[in-house]
Amino acid sequence: MDEREQSESQVLLERVSLNGTTWAEVILNRPEKGNALTMAMLERLGAIAEEIGRDREIRAVVLRGRGRFFCTGGDIAAWGAMTPHEMAQRWILPGIEVFQRLAALPQPVIAVIQGHVFGGGMELAMAADLRIAVRGAKLGVPEVSLGMIPGWMGVRRLAETIGVARASHMALLGTPVTAEQALDWGLVTAVAEDEADLERQTAAWRERLCANAPAAMGLVKGLLATMRADLRHHHANAVAEAAGTEDCAEGVRAFREKRAAAFRGR
Repeated sequence: MDEREQSESQVLLERVSLNGTTWAEVILNRPEKGNALTMAMLERLGAIAEEIGRDREIRAVVLRGRGRFFCTGGDIAAWGAMTPHEMAQRWILPGIEVFQRLAALPQPVIAVIQGHVFGGGMELAMAADLRIAVRGAKLGVPEVSLGMIPGWMGVRRLAETIGVARASHMALLGTPVTAEQALDWGLVTAVAEDEADLERQTAAWRERLCANAPAAMGLVKGLLATMRADLRHHHANAVAEAAGTEDCAEGVRAFREKRAAAFRGR
């Protein structure tokens, strides 16, 4: 299996039609690795976003993962050995572009968080318009525990979504919050009791979205997008700076060696 075929098997696109309406299911399908994102998977997500954006028969998008994790973030094997410059140019800026494409789709996007979601996976979920989580899920941005920072606009999206104080709580402590706390803070807008309830609530949202006027929803999304400034290069520079620290190198080593990191502040 070549790289393209592998990425197509790890990020699936299903076009579903029922009762005269059509929606897209985008499925992260790398459960054995916690759906951790590789560059090939990011490129596949970007291509899927372009395809969906051109298909005006699609009224809504459902984004989900397979297995016990929605997404554990960027695969450390994909970025752990990069130089700071490579990190910014080959990992962060392309990833931000992909997530921006998803966020800019004219169709509304639902992130269905069926399991834990961390790091870049949380950033991916925040690129969606609506988020629902199963009660047992934990949500977090733990990058500081690796000497890194959320690089795909996660800090800004967190602050936009839940406010600066709560974004500080999540991004500085690096500890996850429960689905209930995420609901209270507005990080998700619904919590499901179990997998069956998750599917029931998702279907109800999807049906409502598919019944709404597509052009009107696209215009609403466009208005909401004006709230965001273009800070891609600021984020990429910050990630490059973090990646160049001794602490980041130690964090990556500690992660691979399954031990606690010994940070020295340099």
